[in-house]
Amino acid sequence: MKLLTTCCLLLALALPSAHAANRDTAKRDAITDAQATKLAARVKEETRHAWRGYMRYAKGHDALKPLSKAPRDWYAHSLLMTPVDALDTLILMGLDEEAKEARELIATELSFNHDIYVQNFEVTIRLLGGLLSGYQLTGDERLLKLADDLGQRLLPVFESKTGLPYTHVNLRTGAVRGAVSNPAETGTLLLEFGMLGKLTGKPVYFDKAKRALVETYNRRSKLGLVGAGINVETGEWTDRDSHIGGGIDSYYEYLYKCWRLFGDEDCKWMWEDGIAAVNKHLADEVREGELWYGHVDMDTGKRTATHYGALDAFMPALLALGGDLDRARRLQASGLKMWQLHDIEPEALDYQKMEVVSGGYPLRPEIVESAYYLYRYTGDAQYRAMGREFFEDFVRHCRTQDGYAALKDVRSKEQTDSMESFLFAETFKYFYLLFAPKQVLDFDRVTFNTEAHPLRPN
Repeated sequence: MKLLTTCCLLLALALPSAHAANRDTAKRDAITDAQATKLAARVKEETRHAWRGYMRYAKGHDALKPLSKAPRDWYAHSLLMTPVDALDTLILMGLDEEAKEARELIATELSFNHDIYVQNFEVTIRLLGGLLSGYQLTGDERLLKLADDLGQRLLPVFESKTGLPYTHVNLRTGAVRGAVSNPAETGTLLLEFGMLGKLTGKPVYFDKAKRALVETYNRRSKLGLVGAGINVETGEWTDRDSHIGGGIDSYYEYLYKCWRLFGDEDCKWMWEDGIAAVNKHLADEVREGELWYGHVDMDTGKRTATHYGALDAFMPALLALGGDLDRARRLQASGLKMWQLHDIEPEALDYQKMEVVSGGYPLRPEIVESAYYLYRYTGDAQYRAMGREFFEDFVRHCRTQDGYAALKDVRSKEQTDSMESFLFAETFKYFYLLFAPKQVLDFDRVTFNTEAHPLRPN
């Protein structure tokens, strides 16, 4: 009996190592086109699964609470966040019945004539971006009309002395509030407003959003860096912490993408100047040549924190888009290491200590986005293999009976009652595009906004 117990104990101790070895081997295995096709089909079915949960328990509302099976709205009136965010993904996947449901729900029930204050940034990237991409994919004029109506209601945010937008606006009255903002919220508007201007023939949209982007850039430090907080009325920085994470991330993204989508030369040179400063001051090499991007003081360049997380993980995609494949590959390898620490990525990690700083996982897409971009630019099958690992972990830990749930903490894998609309707009979309045949989407012709809504120049 003692011998048997000892043998069992030895076997149990050996199992984790064997599992890890199998996992490492699986990561290195190339994925064939046939296997990728099967994975794309699985992503499609999981998207349908989550959409059906939304339609059953939260139809007409902004989002589904997947554990309590109840609806959730952002404001006093629903703005149909999930249907608008999901529409182009459903179309690209060929989920025709579901796309029709979403489109008709939007066209017949969505109204912006409400006496509510909304966050300009989130409404722009999710709703304005989703309506514009939906219009370009379907030609449904009802969607463009809604986009134009929304754009008109958002325009008052730009009426500060500096041209930097306030954070919130009342959709009915045009009253604004929220003077303290950040570069992501002031500089992540030009793709959506610019495209709305092109499609409606109203240049005011492009002009207001471009001025906001330029005014953000003009307030960079002598090192070429921006901070984490800015007062839109005075133009003064309220937080001088510089990084590539939430609150700054998509500012850099839109510098390049506005050049890509509109051919705007100002955006091109602002991008070149901005990314040079980021690579010089924020990039951080630790251990044996691992590349990460941390936090520094925007004026001195002094390192203030060695934090990197789920939102920062968009950077390999942006580096690849900008032609810097070497840094993109190295940073994605670091992101994979972050993911594998707990088999899913945390919101924030101290990469020097390899310890979780903030353990939540809200179903974020950025690391999958980067795998997709790297696969498209390199053709390297390791990025599909990486995506398979992400997807299998994602399904195992986040799937529920009627949708997908965020994780309270990646260490415990405890689920929390949240299923943000970006699950459809970004996470499912990037998983699908990574595995699907290239002809599903003309990657070279579209530019994704930061919510993964594909926009075409014409």
